[in-house]
Amino acid sequence: QVQLVDSGGGLVQAGGSLRLSCAASGSIGSINAMGWYRQAPGKERELVARIISDGSTNYGDSVKGRFTISRGNGKNTVNLEMNSLKPEDTAVYYCNALYGSNWRDYWGQGTQVTVSS
Repeated sequence: QVQLVDSGGGLVQAGGSLRLSCAASGSIGSINAMGWYRQAPGKERELVARIISDGSTNYGDSVKGRFTISRGNGKNTVNLEMNSLKPEDTAVYYCNALYGSNWRDYWGQGTQVTVSS
């Protein structure tokens, strides 16, 4: 099993930047991918960015060119650099890990990102 702790959210003005971090603990050797999803009020949860164990990355269309996902020191952390933030980026951001042979989802507790106009 895996436990995820995400952090780094906050309030920022449009055009600003924030950095989110997620630390995994537990059976981290069986993590296939880690990433971030977000959910705004009244909307479905959507993929923001994901990094696979081979280093490849995926991004949601709305954040391409503005957000960058990367590994921290060691396999158990990922960071999300968010630049040129827009009010529509406002959401709760959740760290996600895909684990084991059946790629089971694990989730962090979520961190609020608010972008003011």
